[in-house]
Amino acid sequence: MPTDKILITNDAGEQVEATAPVIISASRSTDIPAFYSEWFINRIKEGYVLVRNPYNPNQITRYNLNPQVVDLIGFCTKNPKPMLRYMEYLQPYGQYWFVTITPYGKEIEPLVPDWRNVIDDFIRLSRIVGVDSIGWRYDPMFISDTYTIERHLHDFEEIASRLKGYTNTCVISFIDLYSKVMHNFPEVKSVSQSDRLLLGKELINIAGRYGMTVKPCAEGNELEPYGADCKGCMTIPTYEKALHCKLEVPKKQGVRKECACYLTCDIGAYNTCAHQCRYCYANYSNELVKQNMKMHNPASPLLIGEVGYGDVIHQAKQESWKDRQLSIFDYI
Repeated sequence: MPTDKILITNDAGEQVEATAPVIISASRSTDIPAFYSEWFINRIKEGYVLVRNPYNPNQITRYNLNPQVVDLIGFCTKNPKPMLRYMEYLQPYGQYWFVTITPYGKEIEPLVPDWRNVIDDFIRLSRIVGVDSIGWRYDPMFISDTYTIERHLHDFEEIASRLKGYTNTCVISFIDLYSKVMHNFPEVKSVSQSDRLLLGKELINIAGRYGMTVKPCAEGNELEPYGADCKGCMTIPTYEKALHCKLEVPKKQGVRKECACYLTCDIGAYNTCAHQCRYCYANYSNELVKQNMKMHNPASPLLIGEVGYGDVIHQAKQESWKDRQLSIFDYI
């Protein structure tokens, strides 16, 4: 069992020891495939990436990107198309992709590509990485005069029907009213439990007709009686299925009590995603995003800016979690 430790600052601002990750997240805080594909592939070519601690900006961690120590790269994106041209560079790595496809209009997702085009790119990506390495996210859901329960059910089925055979997973969630969300989307309302149960139950039935299991994201177990898999969406079994091998992973606590996912190193940064989604929890303002993107250099080892005076770089020690004694046949 790997035991190498690094010092990180958690969401509460406390410094704690953590095991150096061998699963790289790209990314839960921004959309790297959509906006920073060139930078990411430069990092792959050079074999390392630097990540600045958002709670202690002078603390930087250097992660090796050698496929011998990186077991899997997890991508979260609303637009995989810019990365498709670079897929040959990702062949040595295990991969898992979450692609968000929702039917919201430009008044909600101003710069997200049309969902019909994203479906086409999803299918192309699935053919490259395989059905076990890609999932569809339909989230976050909110209800309004325009986006009614009936509208969600209709649009969800249309998307699911087109994705049939290209994924077996659909992650759903309902909008969380974080402070950043309320800053950018003040008129949005939370979804009542009765509406969550009604909508969730029907989405589970629709997904099942198209060969998909619904996995609620940080929504507790309330949809489990209707057939949802409530054990988490970015879990070790998910990674193992994508890799076709077992992983020997260190124990760790979830980021929040509602979340059962095994989250690892995020190489992205907040306030850097240019989709301008009104429900976004990662951006405070579009103006701040524009300022940060001006500091982006595709050749820099950091996503935003450069290494400067007073920065301290710590080299993470990494070791593969793959169980080399098991073959794909043992896992199947």
